[in-house]
Amino acid sequence: MSRVVQVPGTLDETAFETLIAEVRGLDDGSRLLLDARGVSWVSPYGLLGLLAVGQEARVRTGLAPLIEPPDDDEVRSYVDRMHFWPAAAEVFELDARPPKPHGESDALLEVTTIRSHEDVHRVVEGVREKAQKILHNRLGYPKPAVIHFSVMLSEVCQNILEHADSIGWVCAQRYHWRRRLGRDVVVLAVMDVGVGFEGSLATEHARRTGESWSAAAALEAAFLHGESRFRDPGRGQGLQAIRSQVVRWDGAVRIRSGDARIAHVPAWDDVPALQGGLAPFPGAQVLIVLPARQNDEDGET
Repeated sequence: MSRVVQVPGTLDETAFETLIAEVRGLDDGSRLLLDARGVSWVSPYGLLGLLAVGQEARVRTGLAPLIEPPDDDEVRSYVDRMHFWPAAAEVFELDARPPKPHGESDALLEVTTIRSHEDVHRVVEGVREKAQKILHNRLGYPKPAVIHFSVMLSEVCQNILEHADSIGWVCAQRYHWRRRLGRDVVVLAVMDVGVGFEGSLATEHARRTGESWSAAAALEAAFLHGESRFRDPGRGQGLQAIRSQVVRWDGAVRIRSGDARIAHVPAWDDVPALQGGLAPFPGAQVLIVLPARQNDEDGET
């Protein structure tokens, strides 16, 4: 028997929270069917959210979930160009062979599965030319920003391998964020369904805080204080470096793990800096938003 879950029409960060709430309790052996036929708009975070929810359903039930693709031609074309279906074929049971991507994608980075350090290397090497065109030519970032972005991309992907004990996915897209900023942005999404920050840091840090140890405490330890599960000097600084770079670019970064979310909130955003009590979900889900430079901003990297 299949459990049908309707995917919200706007497939974004909010929709991901809705899907998480819908799929709780799936350990009854029922097969998940995600009905995405009514989707009219998709973000990179939303695309990866489908994979994460599908993978979690597969682990819980032992059955490959099903998915109904969007009916909207424009949305379907975008999903195809973002290379979603090859990644989805490893998570979902698809009715037919995944369609080959058609047309030139304007994405900074199409949906890519991360399993190894070689995958991370290919991702970083593959985005350099596009990052030059999009970050420098389209968003007005200085040329050294391309290098900084590549380092940030490498760090956030390496976190999947070092802390998740699971596969993960990454993608990035430039689009015009009219509703909030009125200018172009690059949106980078990275997700996994592994042990999460609370589980990853528990061995080294939970005993310090005792009963107050939680997903929120783990996120604060990693994101604000550079704590790591590794004892090696210098480990755990990656997320702090990412946060510092995003701050310099007036960007936003949000990390969800377990039942909590932590964020750097720029003046143009209004999400809580730390939020607990969310629907529990394994692993870590990262969203980074980098806005186009404005004319009065200087050229610092």
